[in-house]
Amino acid sequence: MNHRFPSAEWCAAYQEAINTNPAYRIAGKDWTHGVVAMVVQADPTVGIPEDMAMWLDVHQGQCRECRLISASEANNAAFVIVATYARWKQVMKRELDPIKAMMQNKLKLTKGHMPTMVKYVNSSRQLVESTALVATQFPDEP
Repeated sequence: MNHRFPSAEWCAAYQEAINTNPAYRIAGKDWTHGVVAMVVQADPTVGIPEDMAMWLDVHQGQCRECRLISASEANNAAFVIVATYARWKQVMKRELDPIKAMMQNKLKLTKGHMPTMVKYVNSSRQLVESTALVATQFPDEP
């Protein structure tokens, strides 16, 4: 079953994918820096009428929670990364490295400490690899 991105169902499948990725368990074992919120900017052309976000509570190599939230709720996270739907899709398809994208301002770190994010480059890569384990339906693809 394919899960529409972004959606609550996709978030639940992503949490499971992260927790079954042994490489993430190792790469993320030292992450104790709080929740990361990934904001998807509104794009009515693909059925995203307003900004929304994914609340990713990762801690010491485990995903304790992943849920869909409003963009305003995202500001409660320790780290907030904002991008267009098209950019997030590029990241998920492994066409765009998330850390390099933040350095190039293609993904905008609007809250949080960039050197901390850079320190966990392998953890970030494994989070991206975990998206490949989710059967994803992108709204702009048949």
